[in-house]
Amino acid sequence: MSKNVIYAQSGGVTAVINASACGVIETARAHPGRIGKIYAGQNGILGILREKLIDTSLESDTDIARLKFTPGGAFGSCRYKLKKAEENPTEYKRIIDVFQAHNIGYFFYNGGGDSQDTTWKIANIAKSMNYPLVAIGIPKTVDNDLPVTDSSPGFGSVAKYVATSIREASYDIASMAETSTRVFVLEVMGRHAGWITASCALAKEYADDAPHLLLLPERPFNEASFLDKVKITVARQGYCVVAVSEGVRAENGNFLSETGMRDAFGHAQLGGVAPFIANLVQTRLSLKVHWAVADYLQRSARHIASLTDVEQAYAVGKAAVKYALEGENTIMPIIHRLSDKPYKWEISKVQLSEIANVEKHLPEDFINKDGYGITEACHNYLLPLIQGESPVPMKNGLPDFVRLKNRLIEPQLPPYAV
Repeated sequence: MSKNVIYAQSGGVTAVINASACGVIETARAHPGRIGKIYAGQNGILGILREKLIDTSLESDTDIARLKFTPGGAFGSCRYKLKKAEENPTEYKRIIDVFQAHNIGYFFYNGGGDSQDTTWKIANIAKSMNYPLVAIGIPKTVDNDLPVTDSSPGFGSVAKYVATSIREASYDIASMAETSTRVFVLEVMGRHAGWITASCALAKEYADDAPHLLLLPERPFNEASFLDKVKITVARQGYCVVAVSEGVRAENGNFLSETGMRDAFGHAQLGGVAPFIANLVQTRLSLKVHWAVADYLQRSARHIASLTDVEQAYAVGKAAVKYALEGENTIMPIIHRLSDKPYKWEISKVQLSEIANVEKHLPEDFINKDGYGITEACHNYLLPLIQGESPVPMKNGLPDFVRLKNRLIEPQLPPYAV
């Protein structure tokens, strides 16, 4: 009998994670003899634990195809970290019980490093319980911090958004600097890795263009050095534009914006570094400052998604199913770069054990000597990832996104509280 599929989304969503979902579902539908039902977990692994499984067969081919143009997580996501099996064996038994109750033979989990830790743990527990399961991770993270893969689906579109936004804002600031705002600070995502902040530098056409200063997590923040750079830039250019990662740390190793709270994965909750930087400039240099936090806007901006990113997100979803049908297990499809100019790439694979809970930082040779900008090597790496447009369908002047039915199947097991 054909085995069924469970696909689920995990962690912070992106502008293109649904393109990966589309790749999974369309490819699985193309193999009706080998794959039975295709379910989606409602809100990631939580939906599996609660036996809240969405029947994707009730969605039309047209609506599934429209996922390519829709941001957010169409089936819901979550931040939920499974403990070690020996710490909470009941949780793992419940997952396998749900799989068994619904004849699940394929598990595809779409997320970043923490999420692939979940995929890896479930694969291992299935093996230890002699349950036949193919568990494959599907990469996703706006932070671009997954190792081995050349880039992470979701990142290229964020990079395109922040570079566009800071270029547009810099034209505004330059226009008003004579009598108004002299410094603008844009805070972008990036807890430990500065890939998104580095992408802001793509906005520069000439050496003196904005952004003038990048504050990266890979470099400790030195207050005196930074203020001196701002002062010199304003004197020379008349204004200064700064891009800062949310995860910038002081020289003592503490986050500049740490609130003292923790998220579901145990990460420090960050509270906004842009107002901190703005207040510092205003207080010490007596310059008028404006600041903005890109926050969810950067990861949900499907209207300006990179075509390259959309295509790669779809490709890893498609590849996950193809690898599963070829007998692969406990792997994750990755993007392998063949060349920069012209940009060429292909899909390859890596063992989940090499991905789970590992972060990729900006290499040293991607950061310039003074630590406030990027090198040509970094520019050459980033630029292909933002290429191409993928316009969304419009209705009444606004994006026309798909909203799926997301109907749940009847549960077969007793309720389970998470």
